[in-house]
Amino acid sequence: MTREEKQIVIESLTEKLKETPHFYITDASGFSVAQVNAFRRMCFEKGIEYKVYKNTLVAKALENLDTDYADFSEKTLKGFTGIMFSTETANLPAKVILDFRKKLGKKETRPVFKGASLDSDLFVGEKNLEILSTLKSKEELVGDVIGLLLSPAKNVVSALQYGQNTIAGLVKTLSERES
Repeated sequence: MTREEKQIVIESLTEKLKETPHFYITDASGFSVAQVNAFRRMCFEKGIEYKVYKNTLVAKALENLDTDYADFSEKTLKGFTGIMFSTETANLPAKVILDFRKKLGKKETRPVFKGASLDSDLFVGEKNLEILSTLKSKEELVGDVIGLLLSPAKNVVSALQYGQNTIAGLVKTLSERES
């Protein structure tokens, strides 16, 4: 690869990282061609883009971003590096990694989760994968907040409706007794 070609890859990767709020760095070394293709297919089906890059090119692209990724690069850019780009849901790549591992069975730990950047918040190490997979998406959080806001209003309305039925029944019963 010539110097000009490397510069083009770095520039396009920098733009991709700027456009994508969530990306995960993985290591899929040791996979057979069929397993890598199956992983790519699973990512594609879930709307995640998965690409493999040289570590030096990724490091230079990360240097071009506003956030300081120096420590992150040092810890994650070793060995085989694949990047999962997710534009919508922050936890989806973590779920795809865990689902793919289950599909392989035998307590598989590949692809290895190296690190992630979610809206410039950095997570490094395999121990964070389970936590990331359980994070709620922005839409789920908004739904929860709306549900909480509507809950008291629903309780008041249902109490009024229930009370209305009770009062009407009570008045009817009392009026029948007097007769």
